[in-house]
Amino acid sequence: MTTLPEGAGRRCHAVVNPLHSTIYFSPDTARELNALGIEDRRAAYLAGRSAAMGRVGAGVVTATFHSFNHEMVARHIPAVWETASPEQVLDARLRAADATLRRLLGEEAIASKEMAEAAQLALRAAEACERAVRPLYSAHADLPVPEAPHLALWHAATLLREHRGDGHLMALTRSGLDPVEAIVSHSVTGRGMSVKWLLTTRGWSEEQLTAAGDRLRERGLLSADGRLTEAGITLREELEDETDLLDAAPYEHLGAAGTERLTELATAFTQTAVDAGAYPADLRG
Repeated sequence: MTTLPEGAGRRCHAVVNPLHSTIYFSPDTARELNALGIEDRRAAYLAGRSAAMGRVGAGVVTATFHSFNHEMVARHIPAVWETASPEQVLDARLRAADATLRRLLGEEAIASKEMAEAAQLALRAAEACERAVRPLYSAHADLPVPEAPHLALWHAATLLREHRGDGHLMALTRSGLDPVEAIVSHSVTGRGMSVKWLLTTRGWSEEQLTAAGDRLRERGLLSADGRLTEAGITLREELEDETDLLDAAPYEHLGAAGTERLTELATAFTQTAVDAGAYPADLRG
């Protein structure tokens, strides 16, 4: 039985995760990885997120990332490791996180007691994350916790993000949605990436996205005008509910008061980052 208010874990994740995700759209990340010789944006993302797993091949990245076209992944992985080692990429990513958060939040917020408190709470939540069947979380959990509070918060946000993400893939697999159907159905909720960004980042073609939409229509999940049907809405809600269950442990461990406080602190930091232009205006579907 849960000890938390309904939806508390999901609400907390929704404001903690963006603090991690700022690096994916940051010029600081591009600068750091460009300095290593990784200039392609897709290669930079794939290397940055998978580096914690070591010098892995394309199959591992495709399996753990789920919604990326394997042919696109294979164009960059494992070749990128000949340009820069996973250890170099991890160091560059941490430097980018430091520069990004300082730029978006400001030095006063970085040095604040609220930042230190948020880091402590997020790390406490991450203590209860589970390694089994969670490869991306488990790989990042092997990394050392940075000393600086803002980087400790970013690291904890990474752990919480990947823990929930690994659980979400379990739910997606059970739902019967393939990777392209999953991202198309998420996009049309308005909470996922826009088609433009799916094409830019995931490596699927317009034809493949269109074909996935057709399959969703055949299953009665998408209407003729491209909106989720009642069945489609129900499926997406069930997916998130199941993900909540699989991701409950960190927030149960933190407790109701701690989860509420982390949500409050992260909301303020995330809003500041968004207001400072952390994300493209056309990111959402």
